[in-house]
Amino acid sequence: MAHANGSIDVRRGILDTAHRIVGAKGFSGVGLNEILAAAGVPKGSFYHYFGSKEAFGEALLAEYFEEYHADLDATLAEAGLSHAERLMNYWRKWQATQGSIDYQRKCLAVKLAAEVSDLSEPMRLALKSGTAGIIERVTGAVEAGMAEGSLEVDGEPRATAETLYHVWLGASLMAKIVRTDAPFEAAMATTRHILNPRTT
Repeated sequence: MAHANGSIDVRRGILDTAHRIVGAKGFSGVGLNEILAAAGVPKGSFYHYFGSKEAFGEALLAEYFEEYHADLDATLAEAGLSHAERLMNYWRKWQATQGSIDYQRKCLAVKLAAEVSDLSEPMRLALKSGTAGIIERVTGAVEAGMAEGSLEVDGEPRATAETLYHVWLGASLMAKIVRTDAPFEAAMATTRHILNPRTT
């Protein structure tokens, strides 16, 4: 059992280290040697945990989205707030994390979408599954907000959630280009217009 737990810890250590490095440099631009050296793991043991670099990329995305979904679930269930307030807090957290130059756990969906989607079908599918999970959760929050009257949305909840995710994904990419908060401020204004929150 101790050996199994140790293996899990080493695997997680590799993934946590990789998230920071890949988040800064991209997937193709980072060699396994750099990740393993930073994680303090011998190169020869890499394939004990991952069958290939592509399988490693899938695992990296799976771990990232598992954590992201858990954080989003917590945000959308925060006690004492309306569904509108919870949903607007999600976008505020998005801006706070993705707008920070020094933030070490930036969204891998933003960082890797264009890079790996044309290079690796398994990684593209991992991105597709992970982002679908985000949209499903936002859809549920929109539905709940409409039901309680804290949101006044003209469109269908799922289409609204998809549009908002696309808006914020685009804002994150543009923020990298212009290096200001202007894209996020525009995304927030668009979000308020689409959701028409009544309690924020």
